Amino acid sequence: MRCLILAFILLIGACSTAPSMKAASPSAPYYEAINLSGRLSVSYQQQGKAQSLQGKFTWDQTATTTHISLFTPLGQTIVQIVIEPDRALLQQTGEALRIANDVSALTTDTLGWPLPVAGLKEWLQGFYSNALGKQQVVIRDAQSGFINNGWEIHYVQWQDDVSGYSIPKRIDLKHVSQRHGDIHLKIVIDSWIPK
Repeated sequence: MRCLILAFILLIGACSTAPSMKAASPSAPYYEAINLSGRLSVSYQQQGKAQSLQGKFTWDQTATTTHISLFTPLGQTIVQIVIEPDRALLQQTGEALRIANDVSALTTDTLGWPLPVAGLKEWLQGFYSNALGKQQVVIRDAQSGFINNGWEIHYVQWQDDVSGYSIPKRIDLKHVSQRHGDIHLKIVIDSWIPK
């Protein structure tokens, strides 16, 4: 009888297959120099009226300088921003060059909404700085999120790059401001090129 039971158990075991499990991709390292491009949309309040903007962006970062360009959905340049160690420069199409020490204040005054460049240098790559200023990697899943410098950051989707690293695909950001109401910024990364 025991032999029959054992043979039955072995037969059932042979017929079943283990579910296939996809191994989690490793986190990409943090790159001081990287080119990113993609799409973004932002909604905010300006003088009590709802405003929104959709378009494309490029992000060219080195260890000391970051160049950001925002474009309309059809590719016309809206604004170019250069962040250097001691200043930020902003050039809107058809407008005079503006220079300031604080890029967030500069974008707020010019665009009507703050662009959190300091945070985005890490967030776009799936990293953040903790309360002690130590860089941390974001857990690679659809539930990833944290609050940093008054911004709520939620990683909606991840993708694998050509090296098999897990990198951000879509990031949703939210910031509450008395001046601009709820600011919602959605970013989709289409191109990721470390330098």
